[in-house]
Amino acid sequence: MTTMRVQELHVHPVKSVAGTSPDEVAVEPWGLAGDRRWAVIDSEGRIVTQREQPRLALATARPLESGGVALSAPGLATTVVEPPAPGPLEPVVLFGKKIDTVVADGAGHAWFSEYLGFAARLVHLDDPAVRRPVDPDYALPGETVSLADAYPLLVATQASLDALNELVAQGDHSAEGPLPMNRFRPNVVVSGAEAWAEDAWTRVAIGDAVFRGVRECGRCVITTTDQRTAERGKEPLKTLAKHRRIGKSLAFGRMLAPVELGTVRVGDEVRVLG
Repeated sequence: MTTMRVQELHVHPVKSVAGTSPDEVAVEPWGLAGDRRWAVIDSEGRIVTQREQPRLALATARPLESGGVALSAPGLATTVVEPPAPGPLEPVVLFGKKIDTVVADGAGHAWFSEYLGFAARLVHLDDPAVRRPVDPDYALPGETVSLADAYPLLVATQASLDALNELVAQGDHSAEGPLPMNRFRPNVVVSGAEAWAEDAWTRVAIGDAVFRGVRECGRCVITTTDQRTAERGKEPLKTLAKHRRIGKSLAFGRMLAPVELGTVRVGDEVRVLG
């Protein structure tokens, strides 16, 4: 039997912006260290994502040891933004719900405003331990999450992507495939599993950490966005709608929540505990 292992790790410091692929990263109660602690908001305080602004895919945020980020994008000089000092809380809106954040300094606002072409601001989730509880319909008491869409981590298997690409190749939009894993923006990519095995994971050990499997990940229009060009197509949503409908979700990957903290590393064994 093939041993399952961590194939890739991905940390996205700014929500919906390209991130980095470290060899190892600490697991915190609300997700991987540094993952989705920053977000861009519009003039009405709504978090902006690739759903509305696919060009965010072409920008990159590199995490710094200080907790800050180095922002880069084609045509713009790299800008460093450090975590803001404690200050008044700024409520922002994600999926209709308010989350308290702290506004970054002006350099972040200016950089994203120039890049996106409208008045944008950058905000920071200063204290994930108290700011945002996980959806109570699926959470255990006290669970919190960063500025990720819903849950602390997203895991996907390489075998599931391979199987999906085989289905895409058989469909009406086969020219769009094969799709790369970055369309799905997972935190952990696992090799050595069977296709769709992650659907059944209720408890899994990855490196030093242990997670509970919360639910499937329902996919949105971001997955149709080419992360290299910001252009949109039809896949994988057309194929997921035909072959991977779980309840109301077009499913790919599984949401996880940490139950034992530790460090995860590329090459670590992945063990299903339940």
